Amino acid sequence: MNLNDVAEREQTACLRVVGNMDNPEYQAILSTEALSFLNQLVTRFAPRRDALLQAREEQQQRYDAGALPNFRADTQAIRDNKSWKVATPPAELLDRRVEITGPIDRKMVINALNSGAKVFMCCFEDASSPTWDNMVQGQINLRDANDKTISFYDQKKDKHYQLNQDPALLIARPRGLHLPEQSIQFAGQPIPGCLMDFALYFYHNYLSRAEQGLGVYYYIPKLESMEESQWWDDVFSFTEDYFGVQRGTIRATVLIETLPAVFQMDEILYAMRDHIVAMNCGRWDYIFSYIKTLKNHPDRILPDRHVVGMDKEFLNAYSQLLVRTCHQRGALAMGGMSAFIPAKDPSEMERVTAKVIEDKERESRNGHDGTWVAHPALVDLAMSVFDKNLQGKTNQLDFVSPTHNIGADLLLKPCEGSRDEAGVRKNIRIALYYIEAWIQGQGCVPIYGLMEDAATAEISRANIWQWIHHSIALDDGQVFSKSLFHSWLYQELDTIKQEVGDARYAAGRFEQTADLFFELSTADEFANFLTLPSYPLLQGVA
Repeated sequence: MNLNDVAEREQTACLRVVGNMDNPEYQAILSTEALSFLNQLVTRFAPRRDALLQAREEQQQRYDAGALPNFRADTQAIRDNKSWKVATPPAELLDRRVEITGPIDRKMVINALNSGAKVFMCCFEDASSPTWDNMVQGQINLRDANDKTISFYDQKKDKHYQLNQDPALLIARPRGLHLPEQSIQFAGQPIPGCLMDFALYFYHNYLSRAEQGLGVYYYIPKLESMEESQWWDDVFSFTEDYFGVQRGTIRATVLIETLPAVFQMDEILYAMRDHIVAMNCGRWDYIFSYIKTLKNHPDRILPDRHVVGMDKEFLNAYSQLLVRTCHQRGALAMGGMSAFIPAKDPSEMERVTAKVIEDKERESRNGHDGTWVAHPALVDLAMSVFDKNLQGKTNQLDFVSPTHNIGADLLLKPCEGSRDEAGVRKNIRIALYYIEAWIQGQGCVPIYGLMEDAATAEISRANIWQWIHHSIALDDGQVFSKSLFHSWLYQELDTIKQEVGDARYAAGRFEQTADLFFELSTADEFANFLTLPSYPLLQGVA
């Protein structure tokens, strides 16, 4: 054994893989060299990540005590200085008129890449359940996609899937800062899941992408502050130096999907100016974050999630401010997700089409450079709206928003809407369907005509918790209480049993899910993310 081998073994001594490694493909993904790099990242950056999560908690305590989010006084100079810009985006990231998002499942990766969208954002986070097999197999799938060797044979359908000649540009989304990876431990503790996802994706793909003239591109989720953005930028710079590649090889798009982050968009762009190319309106998580951040404020309670759309003042202001901030700094401004999926019924499909067009018209008029869809069948529809409004351009970086007075009052302004029994019951069913699928290993689920992921389930859960916490009166005068919720929850469990049938119900984990959902929705303390208390249940299928 030479000295280099000894050094490598010493470097990985603190990392211990406890997940199943019987599959030779897993051994290739989690090679000694890949783990050595991951060990370097965990050693240097995990303690800072823990401190950042603690800072989140301390800030939330101030909000819970009555403070409201606002623009930072200590970073005023960054916002006032109009001379700085982000690094010029590479050419392949300038045309993002329609992006499709989806999980890391092999067949879905191929279908999304073949969808006709400009970009495929492949998600290790809200659209994927973080079982060990899912997370490692996802890395295998993306490696093969970047190598252009990915294929899949569906035995049930007797159908073969492979890449077409002009696939979408692939961008990976790692998990958020808060999510652990239990199956890899460092000094006896789970490592940050985001570092696993980031490190393995870069290690296995930077060379194959360089051969195609591409860098390594990421979507970064759930940031709340400039300091968190600086952490990611430091991870990027360290990685580029570690592998001896030029600065800017890594390019990031940041999802503005938390309420605190919307007040720090200039600061986030500044902290990541060597690497950031765009920001995105992560609308569903943003609505969840609005509820979570302001959960103790009785004057900021939102109505049922199904009536909270981007036409509401506070959400439209968020969209417009993101566009203005990004374009001032030379970054693209991406619109949000249309979660609709195609309907078989012609009249229902007509309604879906109208809703998608309305949403994408609003985004393109607000100045967004592109948008998201959840299903390949909606790519052309969304593209037609942006093509019409961009009039031959591939983006509208030159768009200057006519709105200049977007302040904290407008961004925090709650909206009116229904608070009725039917909405509560539907939220209950959506949450039960989704959480049950998540703990079974499925992170992206079609429910009642929408593609639901963790973000939309979070809104349902947060809605219910806040209404119980503040004893909200429903539209019919009933006070929404813990006992009323309990009654409706288990009635809706019976509805689900009727909808799925006895066999599926018996094979599932719906009753366990209902018990968990009741506990989460009625606890004195609001759980920051439903995925964290759900994680131990997931381990049974990991």
